[in-house]
Amino acid sequence: MRPGLVQVRGALMLELGSPWWLLGLPFAVVSPWLRRGVRVQFSSLATVEATASPRYWAGFLPMLIASVGMFMITLALARPQLVDRERVIQREGIDIQIVLDTSGSMEADDFVIGGRSANRLEVSKTVIANFIKGRPDDRVGLVLFGEEAFTQVPLTLDHRSVIRMLEQVEIGMAGSKATAIGDSIAVAGRPLKELEAESRVMILLTDGHNNAGRVDPLSAAKAADALGVRIYTIGVGSKDGGGRGGLLGLFRRQGSELDEPMLRNIAAQTDARYFRAEDTKALKEVYRVIDALEKTTAESSVFVHREERFQPFALFGLVCLLLSTLLSETVVRRLP
Repeated sequence: MRPGLVQVRGALMLELGSPWWLLGLPFAVVSPWLRRGVRVQFSSLATVEATASPRYWAGFLPMLIASVGMFMITLALARPQLVDRERVIQREGIDIQIVLDTSGSMEADDFVIGGRSANRLEVSKTVIANFIKGRPDDRVGLVLFGEEAFTQVPLTLDHRSVIRMLEQVEIGMAGSKATAIGDSIAVAGRPLKELEAESRVMILLTDGHNNAGRVDPLSAAKAADALGVRIYTIGVGSKDGGGRGGLLGLFRRQGSELDEPMLRNIAAQTDARYFRAEDTKALKEVYRVIDALEKTTAESSVFVHREERFQPFALFGLVCLLLSTLLSETVVRRLP
C-alpha cells in the first residue's frame, strides 16, 4: 500500500497548565485590603473631622493596584499556555481500476433512478461516481470496453477528473456490437503491474458475455491473480433482458446474455466475489459491500505544541505591586 501523511491543525487555544491556582484568586484579590498598620489611638473621635477629599479616596489606590497585581500573578502561576494540536493521519490507499462496459446492450432501460426509467449505463455511472467520492485516499482509474478496450483515465488521486470523464461516457464509445471482457482485464491490469502497490483491485461491470477481443477472460484473470489483483465482477440487468437494448433498439434482447459462470470464475480466480444487480437498489448495495471489503487503513497521532504565556501576566503583576508600594510610600502615603 502507498502510505500518505495528512496533517490537520486545530485552532490555537489558550489553556491553563496549573488551573488549581485559580482557587486562590479570591484570597489574592482581597489580601492587599487585609493589611493593618500601626494605628494612632484617640480617646475620642469627636475631635476628628471626617472628610471625603480626593486625597482620601486616593488612599485606596495602592490597595486597588495591589489587588490587580495579585490577580495577575495568580493567573501567571496558573500557567497560561497557547496550545496548538496537530493531528497527523497516516493513510494507506489502494489502487482501484473501474472497468465499465459501454456496449450497446447497456442501453437497456430496465433500471430506475429518481423515479424515472433509466438505462444500465446511466445508473452505473451514478453509482460508480458515488463510490469514487467515498474513496478519497485511493488511486482510481477508468477503463471502458465494448468491441475493444482502452484506458479512459489512468490511475490518479484526482477524483474530480475521474468523475468528470465518467460523466462523459456514452454507449458505444468502445464499440457497441460486442463485448471484449478479456481485453478489458488485460488493459486494466497493465498499469497495475507497472505501479508499486501492495493492494490492487479491479471492479468489472458488464451485462454481457465475452464475444470479442483477443484475450481469453480466464487467462487474463490468472495473469491478474499473479500480480495480486482482485477482480470483483458485477453482472447487471434484469433476467428478461429489459426493454430497449443496443443503439436505437437494433439489438433488442428477449433474454439475458449475461455469462454469470464466467464472471464467477474470474472473481474466484482472483480471490474476490461476483455480484448480481438486477435493479438500482441492488447495484448500490453491491458497491457498498465492495467499499466495506476494500477498506483503506488509517492511523492517527496527535501532537500537542504548547507555548508558555505566563510571562506577560507575571510581569504586569509585579509592576502593579511595585507601583502600589511606591504610591503608598510617596504620593498617597498615610500617616500612622
